[in-house]
Amino acid sequence: MKCPYCDAENTRVVESRPGDDGTTIRRRRECVNEACGRRFTTYERLEQRPLMVVKKDMEREEFAREKIYRGLMRACEKRPISVEQIEAVCSEIERSLRMEYEREVPSSVIGERVMDALKQLDGVAYVRFASVYREFRDVETLAKEVLSLLGEKR
Repeated sequence: MKCPYCDAENTRVVESRPGDDGTTIRRRRECVNEACGRRFTTYERLEQRPLMVVKKDMEREEFAREKIYRGLMRACEKRPISVEQIEAVCSEIERSLRMEYEREVPSSVIGERVMDALKQLDGVAYVRFASVYREFRDVETLAKEVLSLLGEKR
């Protein structure tokens, strides 16, 4: 593994441990170049069969966990939600999709799973994501969604 800091060809593994979700291995590495010697983390993940996402316009693209992660990060910005919680949500959504869908999954299913997870995690993050995902056109639609959320909490 190349060092990301000095591009040295050799690094050594200092520590390995399973990731929180049980599907990854987290490795702490150290550059063997004496001038550098910096440490960094890598993750090893099982390579899985490609899962295709069928979008609204019927185009297909390969499933990208990073898109879910970015959407969650944006929705959870300035909220008391840790990166670990967001990672756990991403992992759970990906795991459930791969269990349920063999080759293709509609994008709407992914959006609904993200909204369900956010609804459990943080109401404000849920409303942020829902307002973009459901393309709220006016304040009344937003207010109905908030009132619906409040009704479910009671």
